[in-house]
Amino acid sequence: MHGKKTNKAAKKRFRVTASGKIKRMKAGKNHILTKKTAKRKGELATATYVHEADEGRVQRLLGIK
Repeated sequence: MHGKKTNKAAKKRFRVTASGKIKRMKAGKNHILTKKTAKRKGELATATYVHEADEGRVQRLLGIK
């Protein structure tokens, strides 16, 4: 029997923590950085968790559920 295929785009964007939460990086840190404040860029550089409403969708892409 074959397992579920992982969506490769999702695999590159998300990491699963030991507790089972899904970690992601914030958008907006790739270009047009000159007009953004240092504080804003610092906040964009920190990782956060996927919202619980979207968790099932991301888990399906990662082949977890």
